[in-house]
Amino acid sequence: MFKNYIKIAWRNIVRHKAYSSINIAGLTVGIAACLLIFVIINFELSFDKFQPNYKNIYHVVTQEKHESDLTYNPGIAVPATEALRLDFPQAKVAALNSSYGSQITVPEVAGTGSGDKKFTENLGVLFIEPQFFDIFSSKWLAGTASVLKDPDMAVIDKSMANKYFGDWKNAVGKTLKMDNVITLKVAGVIEDAPVNTDFPFKIMVSFVSWKAHGKDYNYSGEWGSTSSNHQVFMLMPPNITADNVGKQLEAFSRKHFKKGISETHILAQPLSLFHFDTRFGNPLADHTMSYATLRTISLIALLIIVMASINFINLSTAQSVGRSKEVGIRKVLGSTRKQLIAQVIGETTLVVFFSVVLALGIAKLAMPQLKSIANVPESIGLFTAENLLFLLVVMIVVIVLSGIYPAMVVSGFKPVLALKNKITAASIGGIPLRRALVITQFAISQLLMIGTIVAMNQMDFVNKADLGFNKEAVLVIPGYTDSISLGKMVAYRQQLMQNSAVKSVSFSSDAPSSENNWGTNFNFNNNTKDPGFNTYLKFGDADYFKTFGLQFTAGRGYDVSDTARQVVVNETFIHKLGIQNAESAIGKTVRMGGNGRWMPITGVVKDFKTNSLRETVKPIVISPAKKFEGNVAIKIQTKNLSKTVAELQKMWENTYPEYAYNGYFLDDNIAKFYQAENQMAMVYKIFAGIAIFISCLGLYGLVSFMAVQRTKEVGIRKVLGASVSSIVYLFSKEFVVLIVISFVIAMPLAWYVMTGWLQNFAYRISLSAWIFLLAMASSVVIAWVTVGYKAVRAALANPVKSLRSE
Repeated sequence: MFKNYIKIAWRNIVRHKAYSSINIAGLTVGIAACLLIFVIINFELSFDKFQPNYKNIYHVVTQEKHESDLTYNPGIAVPATEALRLDFPQAKVAALNSSYGSQITVPEVAGTGSGDKKFTENLGVLFIEPQFFDIFSSKWLAGTASVLKDPDMAVIDKSMANKYFGDWKNAVGKTLKMDNVITLKVAGVIEDAPVNTDFPFKIMVSFVSWKAHGKDYNYSGEWGSTSSNHQVFMLMPPNITADNVGKQLEAFSRKHFKKGISETHILAQPLSLFHFDTRFGNPLADHTMSYATLRTISLIALLIIVMASINFINLSTAQSVGRSKEVGIRKVLGSTRKQLIAQVIGETTLVVFFSVVLALGIAKLAMPQLKSIANVPESIGLFTAENLLFLLVVMIVVIVLSGIYPAMVVSGFKPVLALKNKITAASIGGIPLRRALVITQFAISQLLMIGTIVAMNQMDFVNKADLGFNKEAVLVIPGYTDSISLGKMVAYRQQLMQNSAVKSVSFSSDAPSSENNWGTNFNFNNNTKDPGFNTYLKFGDADYFKTFGLQFTAGRGYDVSDTARQVVVNETFIHKLGIQNAESAIGKTVRMGGNGRWMPITGVVKDFKTNSLRETVKPIVISPAKKFEGNVAIKIQTKNLSKTVAELQKMWENTYPEYAYNGYFLDDNIAKFYQAENQMAMVYKIFAGIAIFISCLGLYGLVSFMAVQRTKEVGIRKVLGASVSSIVYLFSKEFVVLIVISFVIAMPLAWYVMTGWLQNFAYRISLSAWIFLLAMASSVVIAWVTVGYKAVRAALANPVKSLRSE
């Protein structure tokens, strides 16, 4: 019996090639899209779950509260680490301090003449306490965690060891030089971290080395200084819940932080949220993904598979009219309703099976491109047990969604009516359902189209937004602040300024807009009372304002100095202090960290975007401090840009032979702030296109069926004088009405979803009416094009042929 079902199912598929092709194409594209989205979601949800203590590890973070204003920092003050050990004896506590990038020099092997090898490592270099490995598990290939108790010791992973020394087995006992500051002894090697980790540590330097070289690495032991680089993790006993940890840390905060206008709270972020909590970011790795993004792409996958199933239902119910005689004969010959249902389900299963096989092929071809819309590495396989199980589930769901209703319709035909050819689309009650399904399809399509238009316009707004400074043609060369580099600053500046293409040069800690969140408490105008909020610090020489095109609303820049003696602040800084007139701020004094020198304000600059447009402008204090001014910013002319960059690179290499050149343009670096949003916009584009494709397939199939069913009607209309345009209108008017109805449904849903997405940006576009009208107009045009081809063919058909049988 099963063999007969398959044979008959195959014959029906071959007999109706057009409808079968449309069904298979729609299901193939839909299933392939769902599979790729599942790969993304499964990868993102797997981060660090391989850790044995995954459920009991907490990231200790800082929240600053000032009235209703909340700011978040992934780091905590350095002294808090030891305080946590004292107050939480039941916990294991470990600190680390990450690097924004370091140069690693492998000394020349004696007698080879190969010279020193220099490598720039932008991620994975950090100072770390040995207790870290009591919390996080790693496989040790050589050495143990105890080697990190001593200063100037390093543990590297297998890849770094092979890269530096040819074979990791040769690494232990060798030396490395970090930033031309610390000579490190390699005392251990660990296995490479998996790709699904937020801790891709490559070079781990003993934590005590950070304090020993504090001047070079900005070590601060002040309670009032919080750096996002200094992060702490705790492993709590299994019987303590996250709520309990939070309550204990709240008591810790009250004990150690003074309560003023501004309140500092130490919070516990479970490791399960570390990858997804965008409030804190992740300085240790190169990307995060929010739960909101995961939910969005999961919803897109669900909608696409529903659309593909809708196509199948529409075409199957429409096509069932043509099978009425077959069903009537089967029933007369004794077929039961269960057998007919089994036959239709069998046909559906065969179509879905073919679609799944083809979808696997398409997904396999698309996998290498997945990294352009997500952070899924190429090493992630497609044919894994989880993916195949997901495909099986999808296959079952699609068979149930697509097969049950057509099976019930076909098996319910009355044999007398079927044999007399009295079964019509109207008589089976399928027209209202098909209309509802078409409305659902186009509502989904328009939802994704609106999402695409909004995302593209927001990212266009972001890319063209006025940042409050000039980011164009600014070449930034990351440097260092050791004694060698600082001693060559003056000479290097003079060389650069001799190049006619160089407009200005500035040495600074970072650009006006960067990922730097170095915050500290401060006092204002010789008053020792806490103002109630922290300020954020940037260090730059006197040419900082000219190089980046910062505009003064009052006063001027500070005098040339190697140390902080004067400061410039932004408008947000003075406004948060209640000063509205910028001129009145000139001459007032500030003191950083609650101690040290009182420094006068020489100028107030217009607000500039201090981080990405996701965040509001922070209160900023800019001052000179040569010991922090490692980065070189060079404003250059755009003419002969590549030649100029090559010349500047050569100057760098001649002046700083100890360091590798690692220059980049500021505007390119700022664009990286929005990698996640650009990827989300790309997701909308791709899957909106897929949704439109599936909708068009469904419309084409339905119009094809209508053209066959209404052949004689069209012939009669033409004989009676109907024009081609009136017949085309006859076919398309219903679909236009359905699209308008779908728009009414999609518009409020799209407004709600995209309003929520735009909330991620402090600076955003408004959802104007033209966005929604453009989506509806596009849907109407697409529907007209899809319907029009088949409608025109039907209208141009010779009426003699269609009426000959009469």
